[in-house]
Amino acid sequence: MSIAAAATAVAQTEETPEDYPDGPGRDDTFYACTACHGFKLVAQQGMNRRQWDESINLMIARHGMPEPEAKDREVILNYLERTFPPRTAPSGGSSGGGFRNPFMK
Repeated sequence: MSIAAAATAVAQTEETPEDYPDGPGRDDTFYACTACHGFKLVAQQGMNRRQWDESINLMIARHGMPEPEAKDREVILNYLERTFPPRTAPSGGSSGGGFRNPFMK
């Protein structure tokens, strides 16, 4: 196991669903996302439903994420949209060009 993989495994085991806002779909969403990366990354994004959906599509296409069943995808998107909505741009300036998908790297 590489150092990066070990660090990721440790970071993931330190997080629990209870560390994040409660609501329908929290546990399902947490475990779907933490199969590959820490949930803190998800919680920091703040996107609209379309952007969350595009991120799921991108992870399926580029990163080999198994495609969730339609009902599971709906649960995940509902939780993400409700819990981590888009943030408003800081007043007094540009937000730097708009939405940038963090998973495109």
